[in-house]
Amino acid sequence: MSLFIAVRVDPERCRAGQPCTACIGVCPVTIFEGRDGLAGVIGENEDECILCDLCLARCPTDAIAIHKLYADEIRTGAGVQGSAK
Repeated sequence: MSLFIAVRVDPERCRAGQPCTACIGVCPVTIFEGRDGLAGVIGENEDECILCDLCLARCPTDAIAIHKLYADEIRTGAGVQGSAK
């Protein structure tokens, strides 16, 4: 079964413009990069996330969320907020 991963950084909670690169320093596959004053910008290689959750544990403001959906959930709309059942 195929697993799709979406890593999101809440810009309101991320320490934008402050000296924090916790997510960048801990990610073993470097999906995070720093730009535009945000340390936790998701780079081009988001699909390489290995679900280690190190970024979640290290983020001091809980700004990171990892959403995991399996292919059958996407087809049926399961796990999609506001979807009709």
